[in-house]
Amino acid sequence: MLDPGENHELPTIPGKRYFTIGEVSELCAVKPHVLRYWEQEFPQLKPVKRRGNRRYYQRHDVILIRQIRSLLYVEGFTISGARNKLDLDNPEPLDANRQQAVKTLISELEGVLDILKKL
Repeated sequence: MLDPGENHELPTIPGKRYFTIGEVSELCAVKPHVLRYWEQEFPQLKPVKRRGNRRYYQRHDVILIRQIRSLLYVEGFTISGARNKLDLDNPEPLDANRQQAVKTLISELEGVLDILKKL
């Protein structure tokens, strides 16, 4: 873990569309091999791969990497704990069938609540 007493200010993210792995490494104070490893461990992290399998990260990737770094190095989460935390913070959107099921369930529960209030 990082020593909380040390000042680990990260540089501001420039207004570019794509960043190379070397640039992201500097912006996030994480070595490139760690970034490649995190791509395997965190399904949310998917940089664009172009010619020669070169990685190009977007701004949202850099922000996500900073979140992962903070969870692991500052807050002391394990890899699986950080993965779960990110999943809880950013749940996947529900598909149409699940949305309808949730609406139906809410409607049924509201009906039960009305019955209970009348008792």
